[in-house]
Amino acid sequence: MIRRRILDSLLENIHELSVLLLLLCTFFFYRHLKKLKRERKLTAFEFCMLIITQIAYLLWAALYLITILGKN
Repeated sequence: MIRRRILDSLLENIHELSVLLLLLCTFFFYRHLKKLKRERKLTAFEFCMLIITQIAYLLWAALYLITILGKN
């Protein structure tokens, strides 16, 4: 029983860490794309990735807010 709680807690912490790392990587990729946009015109793929990263951040923030509000 105690092992199960420890394992669940560990897995939850690893999941939160992975989400944090994904957010950080996405943020740096977004900054890279913005820098490229100032230097030159983005390719179609780069432009799509710029839009997708913006949408992903908005969705994550909305879902995180809903999750926090749902716990109370």
